[in-house]
Amino acid sequence: MTKLIQGYEVVIGFETHTQLSTASKIFSRASTAFGAEPNTQAAPVDLALPGTLPVMNKGAVERAIEFGLAVNATIASHSVFARKNYFYPDLPKGYQISQFEIPVVQGGSVEFFLGEEKKSVRLVRAHLEEDAGKSLHEDFVGMSGIDLNRAGTPLLEIVTEPDMRSSDEAVAYAKELHKIVTWIGICDGNMQEGSFRCDANVSVRKPGAALGTRREIKNLNSFKFMQQAMDYEIRWQIGEIEDGRAIQQATVLFDPDTGETRAMRTKEDAADYRYFPDPDLPPLVVAPEWVERVRSEMAELPRVMAARFVRDCRLSEADAAAMTQNKATAIYFMQAVAEGGPPKLVVNWMMGELSRRLNEADLTPADSHVGPIPLARLVSRIADGTISNNAAKEVFDELWNGKGHSVDLIIDDLGLKQMNDRGTLEKIIDDVIASNPDNVAQFKAGKEKAFNALVGQAMKASKGKANPAQVNELLKKKLAG
Repeated sequence: MTKLIQGYEVVIGFETHTQLSTASKIFSRASTAFGAEPNTQAAPVDLALPGTLPVMNKGAVERAIEFGLAVNATIASHSVFARKNYFYPDLPKGYQISQFEIPVVQGGSVEFFLGEEKKSVRLVRAHLEEDAGKSLHEDFVGMSGIDLNRAGTPLLEIVTEPDMRSSDEAVAYAKELHKIVTWIGICDGNMQEGSFRCDANVSVRKPGAALGTRREIKNLNSFKFMQQAMDYEIRWQIGEIEDGRAIQQATVLFDPDTGETRAMRTKEDAADYRYFPDPDLPPLVVAPEWVERVRSEMAELPRVMAARFVRDCRLSEADAAAMTQNKATAIYFMQAVAEGGPPKLVVNWMMGELSRRLNEADLTPADSHVGPIPLARLVSRIADGTISNNAAKEVFDELWNGKGHSVDLIIDDLGLKQMNDRGTLEKIIDDVIASNPDNVAQFKAGKEKAFNALVGQAMKASKGKANPAQVNELLKKKLAG
């Protein structure tokens, strides 16, 4: 069911500029390394010097093919580069080389979970293009500087259908897309350095009405700001419509300091860019053999790995998606299961106690103070009844703080083994029943809380060492007798 905000349906589509992980630029051999002194990595082609001609970077094409395969898209056997004409100081040629009518990647979809609900966003296309340079304003008084190091950096622009219906869904999509491009290695995903930049097209409408006028929020480079920007823009558009004002199509920027979006310019349409085929570049031809070679060299995709976890480890789709949120998590999970950790218990601990500790310490699973092998042994001791879940948290705490390396030694040293001797447990339960006739009578009268009170008394008498499952089983049996 579509979530409505003040009676309005939210419609969001994304355009994501993914910087490809090639060492050189898309049409020149200049370096793409980040952080160099301004204008030290700009080749004659990037500077648009007369007589220079672009030469296609094969590595950029292969990375586009990899992405298309990762999202089940069609790889065009024949695609065309075009000139996108506009004037801006950091665009020396006066046009950007991009793809328009025939992109290299066509269609596809991105699937992800929003809570327990599975979502799918359709992709329109992913096309290759060059990045522009960068205008610098902060270091100059009354002037702006131009750094052309970024000019010509290879980008894959990934465009969705307007399928998302909330900011939560849009952020979940962006995180899944970020996971895919970093997993397959076509992008480093560094949002602070601009390697993964999202533009959100946001509109609102009454349910069943035609699509509303969209406003494009440019260059969102953190998931936190992405959410804030879309939430503000949604509220602003609804407010404007409710006050009787029409939404004007525009490009807007988000100001993290004020938490507001502000219009930068009216939004251009394709006709404004006067696209035409670039006469300096021949059509890009991708033979089937090339696609198959790229496919054969790709590592296991996250969606394929998740399906394997569902099949082999009997995880739910949501749990399998969580275990493939990044490679470090997937590797940790696989190592823990390989050491004998029951898969579902491993998932629970990775998503619970381990995740909490990692977040607090700002660590990844690869840097965890508790590795996959100790975790596997810990959850195995829960599964075989040696310790309770609460006792396991004490063991985990000792492991995390480096106070021990052997799970079994820690259990012995702290005296955490559960009492599994049936005869001893039966005597404790007999004593509890004899000492609490009122609770026994209330339970037999149908009051479930009285049973919980009896369990509590039994656990207290055993000093917390009784196996709760055994206590419940024996207590129910004796009360029914």
